[in-house]
Parts: sequence; C-alpha cells; structure tokens
Amino acid sequence: MIQIENLVKTFGPKRAVDGVTFTVERGEVLGFLGPNGAGKSTTMRMITGFIPPTSGRVTVGGHDVVESPLAAKRLIGYLPEAAPSYPDMTVHGFLSFAADMRGLAGEAKRKAIGRVIDLCFLSSVLHQGIDTLSKGYKHRTCLAQALIHDPDVLVLDEPTDGLDPNQKHEVRNLIRELGRTKAVVFSTHILEEVDAACTRAIIIDRGRIVANGTPAELRGMSDLAGAVTVHAIGADAAAMRDRLAAIPEVARVEQVNGGVRAFPREKRAAGELARVVAELATREGWRLDALRTEEGQLDEVFRRITLPDTAKRAAAAGGGA
Repeated sequence: MIQIENLVKTFGPKRAVDGVTFTVERGEVLGFLGPNGAGKSTTMRMITGFIPPTSGRVTVGGHDVVESPLAAKRLIGYLPEAAPSYPDMTVHGFLSFAADMRGLAGEAKRKAIGRVIDLCFLSSVLHQGIDTLSKGYKHRTCLAQALIHDPDVLVLDEPTDGLDPNQKHEVRNLIRELGRTKAVVFSTHILEEVDAACTRAIIIDRGRIVANGTPAELRGMSDLAGAVTVHAIGADAAAMRDRLAAIPEVARVEQVNGGVRAFPREKRAAGELARVVAELATREGWRLDALRTEEGQLDEVFRRITLPDTAKRAAAAGGGA
C-alpha cells in the first residue's frame, strides 16, 4: 500500500531525510520512531504529499504521490503533527466540513460522521467549539477527520499526544484494530506503544533508517537480550558470579540487585544457557528465587543506536549515556 524508494528531502544545506526506503503492506501497523529532528514528520509529510521530496519516490496504492496526487490522497487519512483544525468551528461542523471535502454526501455523510464520533469518543463535545476543547479532545477531533472517509492508508503523526492514560489506551486499541484491514504508519516517542500497537517498527536517526523489524526483533538487538538473571536465597553473589563466569557459554557476568546476570557468547544460545545455569544451580544447591532469560529492552536499543557519536564513545568508555 505504501512504497518509499530512496527518499531524500533537503532544506538548504540540511539533509532532513537521507535515502529512506521501506514499504508498508495492508494489515501492517508500522511504528515510526526516532529522536526529535530525526526526520519522522518530514517523511510523513512527503508520504501524504504535503511537501514534495527533493528526490526519490513515494507511491500509495500504486499511485505516485507527486505525479498522481489526488488519486493517492483519496486513499490516505492524515493526522498531522499538533493536530491542526479550525478553532471557530464546532466539532460536528468540522467533521461535516471534512466529510464534504472527501466527497461524502447524504446518508453516506451522516453515517461517516456518526462512525468517527463513536470511534473517537466525541459525543460529549459534539456541539462544542473546537477552541474550547482540551488538548486531548482537539487531538481526537483531528483523528476523527483522518478516519471520516474510511481510508485504506492511515498516516498518524503522534496520535496519542496530549491524551490521558485511558485515552492513550483507547487510541492504541483503535490503531491496532484499524491495522487489521489498513496500512497504518504512526510516529511516536512512547516506546511502550510499539508493543501495544505495532506489528513492525522503524527507527530513524539523522534522516536515515538505523533499525527495521518486529518489536521482538528490535528487542533482540538489545545487549540484554538472551542474558540469564539468577537470584538465589542465601547464596553469596560474588561466588555465584565466579561459578557462572566459568561456564564456556558465558561471555561475561555482572551482579544486579542482589542477583547475578550472565550474558551468552552468542544470542542464539540464550535458551541453552538458561538450561546450563539451571543445572549448575542444582549441582551447587542454590535455593533459586528466580531464574529468567531476559527479552531485551526497546529503550536500551533506541538509546544505543540514536545517541550522538560522542555520547556513544563516552558510554562505551563507562562515562554514561
């Protein structure tokens, strides 16, 4: 549904997007992650035809966004950054206007407005002026206009920005459900949303893609992934560390919160390492309180691959991140 090939955008000397290539299929929810200024919003604006690329190509549903903009945009629902709207309109008036712009009329228009009011929980503010709404309701109103024509492609820039925890949960569930039949791309700074809503995620940094995979694959890039953490009642942690360090499959060992963590030499051997550690614990007579294989942490992966080079060198030298 979305195909991006070697996309580049420059603003004067600044290369905001630098050779980005990826695809999004129907039935996928792609999380678009990156630090501030990484190029997320610029990429999304080019996907929707809001700004043209300097070079490269974007097609939506087989339509080139530059050469056939109307055909491409008919397929897209777009929630821009900061959720812009017309503050002098009521919520119903704004949605009616959005439906008109999308070519909806009569019964089809009435049903479309009713559907997005229910989806975005707007019935309590339907006749209220947009300028009087809270930030969360303004965001949901703009999300509703993106859904009004039931598009095949959704491009959502920070769709949970400004929402309270309950509203975030509702929107994540909505995105996950919409992703069953549509192609969805949404940007976020909240890493827990990757697990909550995404089938795949891309991390972009300084205009380039630095990671692309399922949430499990990204967690697998973590240094912590595959490590085995052991807590034993009454055992000496230093002695446990020494015994674990002697295992051939172990690359290094560290003490953590009263326990010990062993890192495998090869990630694919992580499951085998847990078995070996359990056998060692039995032989040593350790009274195990916990033994677990770590999945890895998305925030650790994100920080490691998006830190500036100077910070990476400092972290590697023990100077902290």
